[in-house]
Amino acid sequence: MKYQVILFDADETLFDFRRSEKEAFKNTMLEFGLEYNESHHLKIYHEINTAIWKEFEDGRITQDKLKVERFKRLSDKLNIKFDEVKFAETYMKHLSNASFLFAESMKLIEGLYKKYKLAIVTNGLKSVQDNRIKKSPISKYFQCITVSEEVKVSKPDSKIFEITLDNINYTDKNKVLMVGDSLNSDIQGGINFNIDTCWYNPNKNINRTRFKPTYEISNLMKLNNILK
Repeated sequence: MKYQVILFDADETLFDFRRSEKEAFKNTMLEFGLEYNESHHLKIYHEINTAIWKEFEDGRITQDKLKVERFKRLSDKLNIKFDEVKFAETYMKHLSNASFLFAESMKLIEGLYKKYKLAIVTNGLKSVQDNRIKKSPISKYFQCITVSEEVKVSKPDSKIFEITLDNINYTDKNKVLMVGDSLNSDIQGGINFNIDTCWYNPNKNINRTRFKPTYEISNLMKLNNILK
């Protein structure tokens, strides 16, 4: 086999993070007694959250500060006053309880785990990812689940991949494949670590970055064709 180890991103690759985010944000707004209009409020939060995670990937903000700063920006944008710290804590509570796999994820992983060493490499908060990922039905198929906050380094830093391979006692990078939806963290990270990459691109977006994945798929099950 060309590959022996497959590293997977979690959110928006195997897990439906958008669905989790939507449910958690709605429940937090309602718990705080705030008026909630999904098409308006969720859209604004999603824009803020996407931008701040990009800042984190670029090293411009710490993961600890990110937890609250995104809701401070939300409060300012909506001109609504609330306790950002308590809002962040409540949101993460709801998010940690919102774990949804994509329909094809379980089938794919069940078909791979007997043939390959599997691991998850995710940028995220430990308290959230422990519930959403480590306690999910799919977690038993992975030899290692690496969460950025837990190991104090995040994608696209190559160190997080090094830590993951160390944890599964594997050294041959020529036989490792990284699969993920983000060009800026998954694909750039894999390239930084000098391993092959597969960009999961279900929306068939145009790659306008300088990062060129080894492979590209729009359907997760197409990964089987690459592995064959």
